[in-house]
Amino acid sequence: MAADGHTGALPIDAGLARAAPRFSICTLVTDHAQYRAMVASFSANGFARDTCEFLYLDNSEGPAWDAYRGISRLMTMSQAPFIILCHQDVRLLDDGAEVLAVRLAELDALDPDWALAGNAGGTDAGDLAIRISDPHGEDQHRGALPARAASLDENFIVLNRDAPLGLSADLTGFHFYGADLCLHARLAGRSAWVIDFHLRHLSPGTKDAGFKAAQKRFEGKYRALFARDWRIRTTCARLRLKRNWLRR
Repeated sequence: MAADGHTGALPIDAGLARAAPRFSICTLVTDHAQYRAMVASFSANGFARDTCEFLYLDNSEGPAWDAYRGISRLMTMSQAPFIILCHQDVRLLDDGAEVLAVRLAELDALDPDWALAGNAGGTDAGDLAIRISDPHGEDQHRGALPARAASLDENFIVLNRDAPLGLSADLTGFHFYGADLCLHARLAGRSAWVIDFHLRHLSPGTKDAGFKAAQKRFEGKYRALFARDWRIRTTCARLRLKRNWLRR
C-alpha cells in the first residue's frame, strides 16, 4: 500500500512487460483485507495486472477523501480508456474482463455517445434495471438489458474516457455520485446504461444520517438549477433555456 497512507497503485507482477492499461480499477479503501479480496477476484477473472491498473485512495484511518473529491483524483491518476469505479466489497463471479469488453462493444454499436455503464440503476421511466447478487437477492436480473439509465448504483460504474465527465465540486459525501455522473453525461449529450454484467456486492447499502444529508444536498443543488428558465447572454446572442431543457 502507499507509503503516504492516502493514494496508491498496486504494482504489476514482477517480470511482466507493461502495456498500456486496458482498464483502471479505482476504489476508495477503508478495509485493506476487503480490498485485497476484491483485487484477487478481479485478477482471477481476466483483469491481470499487466493489462490493468488498480488505483486506490486510502481511507482506512479516517475519511481523508470523500467520494466526489476522491473519484475526481482517481480519474486524473488513471491511464486506461475505461475507468472502473467500484466498492471494495464487490466480488466478480463468472463475468470477467472479456465479458465486460463484449458488453461495452455492444454499447459502442447501440450508442456511440455512451459515457457510463453500470450493473444497477434507475431508468427514465422510474423503473429499476439490475444485474447483481447482493443481500437483497441472489442472481437478480431485472429489466431488459442494456437499459438506458437516469442513475447508476455506485457499487460498479464504468466510465468511458472518450466521453470525459466530471463530478460536482459543490457536492460532498459518499452517496449519489452515480446520479451526479449521469446528469453530467446527459448535459453533455451523452448517455448512461445498465448492462448485463453480473457480480456480487457484499453490502446491502447504507441509509444512515449521512445518506439523508447527501440526498438533501443533491436535491437542493439540482432543484435550484432546474427550477427556473435560464437567460444567457453571449457576445453575439441572447439565449433562453426553458425549464424542460434537460429532457431528451
